[in-house]
Amino acid sequence: MRIDEVKNELPSNYEELKAAANRTSWRERLNAVEELGRWNNPKTIDVLKHRMNNDTVYSVQAAAYHKLKQLGEDVVLPPRKTGDLVKGVTKILVRIKKSLPAGHSFEEFKEKLKKMRLDIYDAYEGERGADFDNWLENVWASLK
Repeated sequence: MRIDEVKNELPSNYEELKAAANRTSWRERLNAVEELGRWNNPKTIDVLKHRMNNDTVYSVQAAAYHKLKQLGEDVVLPPRKTGDLVKGVTKILVRIKKSLPAGHSFEEFKEKLKKMRLDIYDAYEGERGADFDNWLENVWASLK
């Protein structure tokens, strides 16, 4: 981004962008971060800092960090989280698996997870990227 593309005022759709930055979908949050990063305003910077420090998906955190750096903010990229992205995820996945009939397929498990806990599905899909299905299938197979 060229510095002359950055605007100092608040975008006319700020409230919409702020809401999008807090949605379940990591893609919507990422898009909101990209757009908010074009506006050098205390309110947009505050939203970007919140995403950088609190998002469950590292690519959203990194995008917010890069936008803040481009805006001249003195920020440090948070380290990638290790362990579970969502507290207690294994227990939740076990409950979902046990709620399905014996002999259910991986696809049935995946669909029920998406329907019941979109927040978990979305966070891990965003974090795992192209490896998400393989990862989830391995986790599903290992659940007792």
